[in-house]
Amino acid sequence: METSYTVDDKELLQKIGEKIRRLRLEAGFSQEKLSFECNLDRTYIGSVERGERNIAVINLNKLAKSLNVSISTLLEIGI
Repeated sequence: METSYTVDDKELLQKIGEKIRRLRLEAGFSQEKLSFECNLDRTYIGSVERGERNIAVINLNKLAKSLNVSISTLLEIGI
């Protein structure tokens, strides 16, 4: 079941995913390592980074803690 997002929605999800990918790489984590650190599935991490998921606040918090940044840092995407 695929959710239909607007072009703006997709762009927002992609920007957040790119930010998470950049922070993950800066931290020296593979997707697998990050998934282990925040107790989320590796395939979920990949789909978030590709902008395919509307990530929940709880999962944003898990990612932020694992990347040692604030949730607001994850959302600083220059809209």
